[in-house]
Amino acid sequence: MFSPKLSTSPISEDFDTRQRRLLQALKAMNDIEEVLVNLEKCQPQWQHLVQAVDARVDRTLSVLRPEVISEHRVLLASLGWPPKLITSKVENGGISGIPNPLILMHGDKRRSYSQSFQVLCSLQQFQARRELRKLKMLGKKEYEIGLWAIDELVSPIASRVEYHFLKWIDQPEFIFALVYRLTRDFLVGVSEILQPLIDRARLLSCSAREAWVSAMVHMLSMFLEKRVFPALAERYKDKEMKLEVISSWLHLVNLIVAFDKQMQSLLSSEAGLFLPDSERFEGLSQGISVLIIFCNKPDWLKIWAKIEFKSAWRKLKAELKDARAWLTNTKHRVDFNGSTESEKFLLSTREDYKAPMIADSALKIAWEMVDRCQTLPAILVRAKFIRSAVIRFFWSFFNVLVLHCKNAELSFNDPDDDAFVKVCGSINAAVYVESKLQEWSDDARFLMMRIAENDSNIQKRDGGTTDHCCFFGEEIRSLAEFETNWLTEILAVLLRQFEALIGTYIHNRKHCKQEQNLTISKVSAALELSVSDDIVEALDTLRSQLKVLQANLNLKDFLDMWRSVADGLDHFITTSILTGDVRFSSRGIRQFEADMQALFLVFQPFCACPEAFFPTIRDTLKLLTMNKEGIKHLQIALSGNKNEKCLNVFGVPHLSFDQVSKILKIMKFEDCS
Repeated sequence: MFSPKLSTSPISEDFDTRQRRLLQALKAMNDIEEVLVNLEKCQPQWQHLVQAVDARVDRTLSVLRPEVISEHRVLLASLGWPPKLITSKVENGGISGIPNPLILMHGDKRRSYSQSFQVLCSLQQFQARRELRKLKMLGKKEYEIGLWAIDELVSPIASRVEYHFLKWIDQPEFIFALVYRLTRDFLVGVSEILQPLIDRARLLSCSAREAWVSAMVHMLSMFLEKRVFPALAERYKDKEMKLEVISSWLHLVNLIVAFDKQMQSLLSSEAGLFLPDSERFEGLSQGISVLIIFCNKPDWLKIWAKIEFKSAWRKLKAELKDARAWLTNTKHRVDFNGSTESEKFLLSTREDYKAPMIADSALKIAWEMVDRCQTLPAILVRAKFIRSAVIRFFWSFFNVLVLHCKNAELSFNDPDDDAFVKVCGSINAAVYVESKLQEWSDDARFLMMRIAENDSNIQKRDGGTTDHCCFFGEEIRSLAEFETNWLTEILAVLLRQFEALIGTYIHNRKHCKQEQNLTISKVSAALELSVSDDIVEALDTLRSQLKVLQANLNLKDFLDMWRSVADGLDHFITTSILTGDVRFSSRGIRQFEADMQALFLVFQPFCACPEAFFPTIRDTLKLLTMNKEGIKHLQIALSGNKNEKCLNVFGVPHLSFDQVSKILKIMKFEDCS
């Protein structure tokens, strides 16, 4: 095995000679690596031989790498790296006057640095090649982040700036400003001088610009991880210090988020030159984020999520105190009669959903938390933060919606318009938030987090089916259930109040014994139909309540609501007639028809043919007004083969044979008029 004996003294022999010997050693080891690759492919049974050779190469590397790095560091020092920092203006947000030795070097110095840089890159490439071979043997895949040569530039800078960092512990904005200025000011030199050297070393898809920015971010992350966050986390345990720590923590995170975006912007002009979008996004996010400090510190992540949740909840409570929180901008309301069918259901904004402003506030607050964690490098850590802070916040907001509905005190005994308005506001908010959560779940970032959770077997639910593709699946289902429950509550109130108001009308069995006092209802004035006194109040109340719901409930739910009301009344009135032992005179039949026409007119503003939504009442009216010959044919049909399809012939397809029989019995009377 080739094992070079290299002098550790940088002045014992000529620099060029030492560089040539280093390159010879690297070439020899690359030849050995080529042999090992072929052996693993062609002679897998020689595994022990490969391991023995690997062990000898490792011993050689243990000598070679320190030698190469030592030579490189001495050369950097001779070039004047790192430069002296002139920080007289840093307290005012900046630094100035820092020379860049990389740009200033010329002639032999530049040639020597290029040689040393290339040797170091070649050594890293060789090591990466060996590691990749070993990982493939184990069935693993891993990418090494950073360049040794770039790290050697950053390491002495880290030692020099730590003095300033420690001085600014209580003013971290100066720390971030200094790192940003250093990164930015040296970026052009790093890119122009080092990128050609990297290309010459054949490090494919490797960017000097990206490696430089990543290394500077890592330098800052390490300082915060060792010197800043441990103290904050410890002080957080002290209740007396908690408020101060929360303020400091949030301020620090704000600086980190802004700093990460600045670092990404430094790469935006070049990122597309090396990697496709998907790889570039994941690669940059892994290497360029100060938030990486939370990836290996679950306790810190938990504290951060708790602080973010409490801060968000305080913001929402402040919004709830505003008198306008539950108001809705009505200037974009859509009129049922004036809009086209396509316009009715293009729901995209808060105004379209008639949602109160508090819904928008909750979504904005939640998205701010989502946005703050987007540069967290580990996707599962990002998902954990969102579930600990954002989703916890949403559940608290859902409780606000429930309490708002309960405080409305909606009751069928005396439901007022304000109660309906409050409940509609909460329903609209739930529907709007549900639609937005569905949009978020369809976003690629949330899809990736959900897939990662599924792959890691976390977020499993006990029993039932799990939506493996929807990140906010449980929250969406909860909102849909909330919507259904309170729409059902409104429906029950409308139907029970209507039932209570027409109790006398339904149970009146004196149609053929006395004249009934008639009145002209406002509902049917246009058609000059006489409507029973006993039903007028119920119809007017129902019309008024539906008008309130139309004005305050989102279009889709209102459409379902009035149709459900119609269906409920259709069933209730028909059942009441069939089970109430009512007898109709000829005049009673005409009166019942006029009353039902008045009922249909209540729903006239919502559709062109409201009677279509009262199928059993409509069929009952057909039977009650059928002539004697038609009744005779129907009775013959009933006495024969009772096939439900035959009722279609008589125009009463929505009634059963039993219902038809009962209605015919109602009509068996002597006219009392």
